[in-house]
Amino acid sequence: MMDQSQDLRIYQIMVESFVNGDDSIGHGTGYGTSHHKGDLQGIIDSLDYIQSLGMNAIWLTPIFHSIPAEGQNHWADRLDATGYFTSNYFAIDPRFGDMETAKALVDAAHAKGMYVFLDGVFGHHKENVVPSPQDRLPAGKSNPVDYPQSLAFYQEVASYWVKELKIDGWRLDQAYQVPPQAWKAIRKSVDDASKSVTYTNAAGDQVHPLGYMVAEIWNNENYITQTGYGSDDDPALCSAFDFPLRYRVLETFAVNENANGGKGGEWLAEGLSLHSLYPDHAKPNLMLGNHDLVRIGDLLQRGNIANPQQPEYWQRHRGALSFLAAYNGPITLYYGEEVGDEVPNFADKASSDICALQGYCDDHVARSSAKIDGVTTTLNKQQGQLRDYVASLMSLRAEHPVIAKGKRTQIKADDAVFIDHKQDANEALLYMVSTQEKPQIQVLQAADIGSQGEMVDLLTQQVFTLANGEYRIPLNGFEGRFLAIKQPSKSGVIAKAAAVSLTGEGFMAQCDNPTVEEKGPRAETLYVVGDFADSGWQHKPQRAYQYKGSNVYQAVVDEKAGAYRMQYASKDWSPQFTAEGLELKVGQEAKLAYGGYGKDTAVTIPQDGRYVWSLKFSDDGRPREIMVSKCQ
Repeated sequence: MMDQSQDLRIYQIMVESFVNGDDSIGHGTGYGTSHHKGDLQGIIDSLDYIQSLGMNAIWLTPIFHSIPAEGQNHWADRLDATGYFTSNYFAIDPRFGDMETAKALVDAAHAKGMYVFLDGVFGHHKENVVPSPQDRLPAGKSNPVDYPQSLAFYQEVASYWVKELKIDGWRLDQAYQVPPQAWKAIRKSVDDASKSVTYTNAAGDQVHPLGYMVAEIWNNENYITQTGYGSDDDPALCSAFDFPLRYRVLETFAVNENANGGKGGEWLAEGLSLHSLYPDHAKPNLMLGNHDLVRIGDLLQRGNIANPQQPEYWQRHRGALSFLAAYNGPITLYYGEEVGDEVPNFADKASSDICALQGYCDDHVARSSAKIDGVTTTLNKQQGQLRDYVASLMSLRAEHPVIAKGKRTQIKADDAVFIDHKQDANEALLYMVSTQEKPQIQVLQAADIGSQGEMVDLLTQQVFTLANGEYRIPLNGFEGRFLAIKQPSKSGVIAKAAAVSLTGEGFMAQCDNPTVEEKGPRAETLYVVGDFADSGWQHKPQRAYQYKGSNVYQAVVDEKAGAYRMQYASKDWSPQFTAEGLELKVGQEAKLAYGGYGKDTAVTIPQDGRYVWSLKFSDDGRPREIMVSKCQ
């Protein structure tokens, strides 16, 4: 199963906002700007289109019955439409369709060579939850439920739909609500159920459902491991969405939801290197967006980078999508990304007191009506070209397993470019993508990339020949290339490891500076506040700064390796400070600036150890310098 899951190309569908295939049903309300009339028939009507993109799986947001409570208000009606607070886990919501339509959808998808995943909400439910066929109920409160008391109920849910519809697995909502030991048991139930049934696939063979399970844990690598993957010795889940890398991709090709961006290839490479923090069985799944995130097109406009009338808008989409396609492991495409979709007149965050009524809140603005060529619309030229580009990328992944499964070696990563080498027993390939707007030429030494003959661009068929031991590869702004190495050298690719010192120099890098009695330039106590496992954005005593003299404050803390986001703030968050540029490298001094909501400093701690966090201010308390350094 895990080998097959490596090449999953999943198309995510928000059911209520996708396509209206049966006008006699539908919620008619919901969050976001869509028609709110989406249903299962609309998905059936769109399967040919999804297949034409080269996707080999679909994931549906929850389709189970959310039973309206007597007298519930319109906010509860909207929540029912999402399906994320279910009443009856063993019935299809009649506003989406019925069991017969659900079976027809799964059968049709399987016949076209696509897996089908449902959305499992196994940590919370609606207050009026209905007993299972075995007369079980979840225990404790409705959000979250109690484990292990609720385990038998959710094992029954997970197994029931594998047997009833022959689905291929589950996307697991808010997976951190379920303990890893419970996930082990639920995963076994899904495995057992999958082995008990078969269906006919597109090749006419009888196969078992895949049994793939992917967790939604919206946090850093360490937290995803702790709450989802478990350890090498005691594995829980085998796949989780790669939220940490998703943000890096958007910060490189667009901006994140807080309008922070301007990153380059080094930022992407660092994110990939952090996969080393996961256990060996982990298979992260990369996505660019989902129903809770802002679309790339809207983020490009929020960052004042480009709009749909400008070529750069489409170039940046292509760069991000090429990186998605080049990812080692399963990937997920949210509907609309293949056509560069955006919500007109939305870019900045709408006021929180009106955004829900407008459909413009950040956590649901992407739930817009689907633009399905030949079903709901006819695409314009730019949309059609991007759709065709996505289809060509997905075809490459299908035709060249080395892209999704090959051993990757980092070749180059800087402000302008990201270059990876991929190798398996049958093929060697170079993936490269520009991370800047202006054209460039990358000069690659043949010895460094393990090539001794021609290289061919698999998208354009352009041939690059070897001259004087090097290749000259032109790249347009945000262009991605997949270069087949036709004659790999016997010596192979050369991995270059940069020598990096984690220990800085000077007073701010010293871990044994004594605390002094005299008053410093700041009156309040400041803390290192971030998404650390020992604090989780709380002000903790061990992360309080002490005054060391010379206008310098320091906190010495034992840190686990990982990528973290933080600010340096008082308990009431006034003031708060951050690194200028919102990035800090261990062992290097940077400028300190005033912070604020969304202005988090990103720091990667490459090794476990003891570190000193230092802030320096002017005599009158203005921010000057910042450093984090590993203690010697």
